[in-house]
Amino acid sequence: MNISELTAISPIDGRYRKKVERLDEYFSEFGLIRARVMVEVEYFIALCQLPLPQLADFNKNDFRKLRNIVKNFKVSDAQEIKDIEKTTNHDVKAVEYFLKHRFDEMELTQFKEFIHFGLTSQDINNSAVPYTMMQAQRELIRPAFTQIVEKLTSLASEWRDVPMLAHTHGQPASPTHLGKEIYVFVERLENQLDELDKIPFTAKFGGATGNMNAHKVAYPQINWREFAAKFIKKLGLKRQTTTTQIEHYDVMAQYFDALKRLNTILIDLSRDIWLYISMDYFKQKIKAGEVGSSAMPHKVNPIDFENAEGNLGMANAIFEHLSRKLPISRMQRDLTDSTVTRNIGVPLAHTLIATSSLSKGLDKLILNEAKLRADLQNNYAVVAEAIQTILRREQVEGAYELLKGLTRTNEKVTRESIDAFVDQLPVNAGVKKEMHAITPENYTGFNYENV
Repeated sequence: MNISELTAISPIDGRYRKKVERLDEYFSEFGLIRARVMVEVEYFIALCQLPLPQLADFNKNDFRKLRNIVKNFKVSDAQEIKDIEKTTNHDVKAVEYFLKHRFDEMELTQFKEFIHFGLTSQDINNSAVPYTMMQAQRELIRPAFTQIVEKLTSLASEWRDVPMLAHTHGQPASPTHLGKEIYVFVERLENQLDELDKIPFTAKFGGATGNMNAHKVAYPQINWREFAAKFIKKLGLKRQTTTTQIEHYDVMAQYFDALKRLNTILIDLSRDIWLYISMDYFKQKIKAGEVGSSAMPHKVNPIDFENAEGNLGMANAIFEHLSRKLPISRMQRDLTDSTVTRNIGVPLAHTLIATSSLSKGLDKLILNEAKLRADLQNNYAVVAEAIQTILRREQVEGAYELLKGLTRTNEKVTRESIDAFVDQLPVNAGVKKEMHAITPENYTGFNYENV
């Protein structure tokens, strides 16, 4: 069968294709090949700019022609490289041969032996892959998290003063504000995004075993380490100075772990909102024609939050493998990193599917203030903490135990039973008035101050 959204094995390329297709530009085979071509072209230009003696006569006006190979790179060009690979059985060597053919066509044959000069394939791969990751991070991944933070910040502001019964261990607890509970996730996400933004995208560029042996033996007078650092910086990356044949992947693992922490926070958010919906604190906007259950017509399921949770879990499972596996390589190199790095786009795709679903779900929430008020009124026992704390202030002996005796029974605590309890306490009328004024709606402590 031809691959389509219906026949694809992975839902990334099938069911969820439209949500993640922009990742093609960075993590498809086409995207990787184009990035390799870009690194090779920019490396050749950098050698001309040194210049190497044999490249001193290269016409600088031809740099534009070389860069147009990348700028105008098409699927047919990538297919040409794949066809060459059928003979070479080496993907990066196929890129080199492709460029040599282009040099022949542009009558630059005399310079073509300086394509891929002194390099090993991982100098290209370990520059191309982090380059595509950096681009995807800037264009897609970071904005997706930013959008969630912005939506949560807006909701936190809208619901800033809405009192809500808190739940610790699944049991009614001291009241809070709904806006503050939402803002908890804003702060957590912003903290982790700050850490994510500090992580550089690093590249390995040092020849067959990291020592630039070939470069040094050919041109010992050139400071190749300085050249490599400047070249990699020009790509927007940071060069790893001491490596084997491959990059050590420690910083890449750091990036995956940072994304995993962000996704874990979003899982926590998805589950909390799911629970609030199940408690009827939120209703959801209904779209005409949608079906919640094939059997139960009344249902409006929190599917967006469930979809987000599932995809975040998939993403984190793969991020976990990437961050554990990639930093490990036998001696100077084994090939296990090659097949693994081809899957970097997969957890990023699941992350984008999740953030899209989460964003959609947040937009559908309708606050049910009546239910929030009813739960507060139905759990008057939560003001016991306030009363016993005031009694402690008034130095009433056994204050905690007094309230424990009132509230830890099978009888329902009500406004009336609280008032009756307060009336018989050994404190003056002013203190009793202070305690009578406490309700679940106003015993909410400080609100967050960020909005």
